[in-house]
Amino acid sequence: MATPHTPTAPAQGPASDTATHCPYCALQCAMSLRPAPGGAVTVVERPDFPVNRGALCGKGRTAPALLSSRVRLTEPLIRSHATGALEPATWEEALDAVADGLARTGRAYGPDAVGVFGGGGLTNEKAYALGKFARVALGTSQIDYNGRFCMSSAAAGHQRAFGLDRGLPFPLEDIPRTGCVILVGSNLAETMPPALRYLTELKENGGTLIVVDPRRTRTAEQADLHLAPRPGTDLALALGLLHLVVAEGRTDEEFIAGRTTGWDEARAAAMAHWPELVERLTGVPVPKLREAVRMFCAPESAMVLTARGPEQQSKGTDTVSAWINLCLATGRAGRPLSGYGCLTGQGNGQGGREHGQKADQLPGYRKLTDPAARAHVAAVWGVDPDSLPGPGRSAYELLDALGGDVRALLLMGSNPVVSAPRASHIEERLRSLDFLAVADVVLSETAALADVVLPVTQWAEETGTTTNLEGRVLLRRRALTAPPGVRSDLEVLHGLAARLGHGKGFPTDPEEVFEELRRASRGGPADYSGIDYARIAAEDGVFWPCPEGAAGTPRLFLDRFATEDGRARFVAVAHRDAAEVPDAEYPLLLTTGRVVAQYQSGAQTRRVDELNAAAPGPYVELHPRLAERVGAVEGEPLVVVSRRGRAVAPARITDAIRADTVFMPFHWPGEGRANSLTNPALDPVSRMPEFKVCAVRIHPA
Repeated sequence: MATPHTPTAPAQGPASDTATHCPYCALQCAMSLRPAPGGAVTVVERPDFPVNRGALCGKGRTAPALLSSRVRLTEPLIRSHATGALEPATWEEALDAVADGLARTGRAYGPDAVGVFGGGGLTNEKAYALGKFARVALGTSQIDYNGRFCMSSAAAGHQRAFGLDRGLPFPLEDIPRTGCVILVGSNLAETMPPALRYLTELKENGGTLIVVDPRRTRTAEQADLHLAPRPGTDLALALGLLHLVVAEGRTDEEFIAGRTTGWDEARAAAMAHWPELVERLTGVPVPKLREAVRMFCAPESAMVLTARGPEQQSKGTDTVSAWINLCLATGRAGRPLSGYGCLTGQGNGQGGREHGQKADQLPGYRKLTDPAARAHVAAVWGVDPDSLPGPGRSAYELLDALGGDVRALLLMGSNPVVSAPRASHIEERLRSLDFLAVADVVLSETAALADVVLPVTQWAEETGTTTNLEGRVLLRRRALTAPPGVRSDLEVLHGLAARLGHGKGFPTDPEEVFEELRRASRGGPADYSGIDYARIAAEDGVFWPCPEGAAGTPRLFLDRFATEDGRARFVAVAHRDAAEVPDAEYPLLLTTGRVVAQYQSGAQTRRVDELNAAAPGPYVELHPRLAERVGAVEGEPLVVVSRRGRAVAPARITDAIRADTVFMPFHWPGEGRANSLTNPALDPVSRMPEFKVCAVRIHPA
């Protein structure tokens, strides 16, 4: 049945229902768009799609509201030298200005003075084209994307242990059939509501759920066991559980001997984290640690699923490795209904890094430093392998370099003014650029700083593929004609490349781009060569890796891991403190996260009336004991101060959070911007910033 939400939309709508996918999170829930009066569209459920089975959250249901000309950009804007304001311009003027700004900077300071910053919401085609544009048309190494802030630590952990990174090595449908799930740092009930049914069905089938979160979230309330560690101590918790597994004789010695390497070192590291020490570090009582081990080891199969909680830390990669070690030591990997998986956040966070937006990767998840990978991709692109630049800076390091080594920036589909750590500093760096061009659907806080703003098409106005958290490659279909004055990102890149002397090699047709992507990925770890649009449509998505002629791979590692010897690798890790711990001046911990009605930086969802009514603004969540101690009053403004900045938002008092911790959602700009406070300390492997823990103090405004 169609939902009652019928937003204003462009005048030319579809003639019949168009099957497509939600533009938001990595579930990529299926939906259809049905014609409505006045050229609008209405969202209709698609219960046959296996991921969401028809269920949609409020964001997906109201997604067509963003198609309205009332809330979006519909013409290019150029900043006037006379007035300093952004003023309407023609597309030719805007593209000329962007090409000139990028080329002028490159000539004056060298190609690496030009940066490119992408987004985890871009389709595979756009992510691929953007990476190619940076390396071929601009010749710069300075490209990364906001997916670095999403699951880079999990990706690094996957690579170290298994030799291959795919968010989930199994389809979501396996989750209800396993015996136990440990869910670490994820509030699925609010971040991916349609996925909560998998945990509900797990329990209905007799399985158990353990949730690790410093807050008693709506998801934690569903758990058979809730562990609430101090933020920044997830690594110690995982090591403590592995210690108990060894001490209680619960290891799977046959699996360890036959399918892994590195166990002796990993075991020795874990044994240094005895239960009483872990209790002191984490605040989780020893009896709860023992109960978690019993629940995880009792059934024949079990899984560990992590999200941003343990990953967005300066030791996120080691934390992921510790949870993977727990799976390997108990034989819960490389077997049916078992394994470690990461719940990807952004809509195409998986595909976005597989095909060239990430600073160190080429299409097909190839390494930029691998001569064979460079030769293969260069042959597809028709360039000399030696002309391809080497690896560049990671996302935060790139943003931090703006106005210094990097003097001009092309940004597509991201809003770092709100989403980056130490956001006040990043806003200053963006303002210091010689030239900034932004391509976006709306005038985000970052676009408002640009010299040129390019209005681009969005999900319902273009065709393209995304790769969801299972590694399932999906097809979004065009249902509407974009308003006059709006062009696709592929058309933008084509126009800029032509002006920069690369008239060929940047097609505007997404299927043509995907065909080239298939060739570029052939033989790589993320091989898409056996996938095409017709097959995706016929099969409701195809799992990669899928070489030409293959059936796709819903379940990885059942026969061997993707390492040279086919064995999974234990990684010996040890607990270390967060980059910043509480002290007399900043005695509390801040952690951040999302709410159900908003998404990421809120640039789009904050423009939807229904979503704003449900979540109108930021807040500071704190425990009643802490509130009493500092004099905080429910609903009254509370000031949160870190070493990097200050935020003010209403107090929300609840016993669902630890008394030494405060929580803020990060969707809003202005004085309630949570990322004014967060710490950009980076994980040494993944270069993930430490969003999830920093030291703060609070007082009433």
